[in-house]
Amino acid sequence: MAPLALAAGLVAAGRVATTRPAWAGEAVTATTTAASQDPKIPFEKYTLDNGLEVILIKDQSVPLVAVDVWYHVGSGLETPGKTGFAHLFEHMLFQGSKHVGEDRHFDVLKQVGASAVNGSTNSNRTNYFEVVPSNQLETALWLESDRMGFLLPMLTQKSLDNQIDVVRNERRQRIDNVPYGKSMMTLAEMMYPEGHPYRYSVIGKHEDLQNATLDDVVGFYKTWYVPANATLTVAGDFDDATIKQLVTKWFGDFPVSKKPDVVDIQTPLPDAKRQVVTDDFAQLRQVTWSWVTPRTMAPGDAELDIIADVLAGSEASRLYRSLVIDKRLAQGVSAHQTSLQFSSTFEVTVTLQSDADLAAVEKIMGDAIERLRKEAISDRELSRAVTTFEAQSIRGLQSLLGRAERLQNYNQVLGNPDSITTDLDRYRNATVDGVKATAAEWLAPTHRVELVTMPAGGAK
Repeated sequence: MAPLALAAGLVAAGRVATTRPAWAGEAVTATTTAASQDPKIPFEKYTLDNGLEVILIKDQSVPLVAVDVWYHVGSGLETPGKTGFAHLFEHMLFQGSKHVGEDRHFDVLKQVGASAVNGSTNSNRTNYFEVVPSNQLETALWLESDRMGFLLPMLTQKSLDNQIDVVRNERRQRIDNVPYGKSMMTLAEMMYPEGHPYRYSVIGKHEDLQNATLDDVVGFYKTWYVPANATLTVAGDFDDATIKQLVTKWFGDFPVSKKPDVVDIQTPLPDAKRQVVTDDFAQLRQVTWSWVTPRTMAPGDAELDIIADVLAGSEASRLYRSLVIDKRLAQGVSAHQTSLQFSSTFEVTVTLQSDADLAAVEKIMGDAIERLRKEAISDRELSRAVTTFEAQSIRGLQSLLGRAERLQNYNQVLGNPDSITTDLDRYRNATVDGVKATAAEWLAPTHRVELVTMPAGGAK
């Protein structure tokens, strides 16, 4: 998903044109918005003696402040037999800490008028955030400090068992008992070898969650939930004279910590394969084609985002127009580049009409991909895609939390929160020939994984 910041999941859907794309007669390099016009987010970044990174983004336009803590651990750093631990721990951090009390975190924030209180886990990180009135900034810092430094006294077998049950039920609701949930898991198993962390869902496997012990959870906390593996971002209406004092007051006394070593994981390109699965919950047939592609921000990552937009980004896109509008063979078409830390995936998914011919749909899919590999896209398609990404990127900066998440994301991936222009330039500097070369290199049929989902009651 792109630009890079969209991976945070905070960018609203929709497209707002930021400039008028000049399609006719232009060079193939897309430059719809000059870098000098990119949004600038003033910030300060520094590190406490214990290793905690701090990013301060001052904005006094509204009397609110967003507090956003990222722990740099997600499901991509888990090991076989202990899948789902990062997500399980996200749940545990809302159960209470030493000075806050059991199950009091949400109650305290509700009492002070907080909004957007939550946490989330993906393959790269786990985050916790709240938006509070600016006069309650210290309350939010105290809550995040307490669960960073004083969670262990509240970790009990009872609370662990409770949250394991909650997470397993969440898996049932999101994967096991929903249409195409089985397909999602089967596709990951086809794409990645045994032992690769992307083979498993963020929620984890039932047996791993059931086997999790209190010692396992304590060990996970002591390894990953240390100041040196976290970044605290504060965005909004704060006072320059006191913000650093408050951060030091609530986080500065934690002991010096060491950032855990992360081993780079290589992802082999899978051999071409095809599998058909039946789904008790699906009502329509679905075809997904998937490839392993370059990691986030690597060469080719942006070009694959552009390819996804050309294929299925709008009603005017190639596959959507052909399959949904012209031939009426499909109910829906999607394409996306999921950009991750170690490697990415490019997927095209088609949900068929009940009377559609599967072979005809797959031929149209294959022809569309091969055309991208052999022929350059048009200047208009490139310009439209770049304008879309620029608009989405800018829209994602409207809220305080959106800005905090954006700088957190850039900081984690690039080590520099000031990377809006760096990110967008990947798209603006793309060329139609570069897009073709990327498709030829990464979307080869010899490395394509194909999954067909059939309703359990028969083809529909």
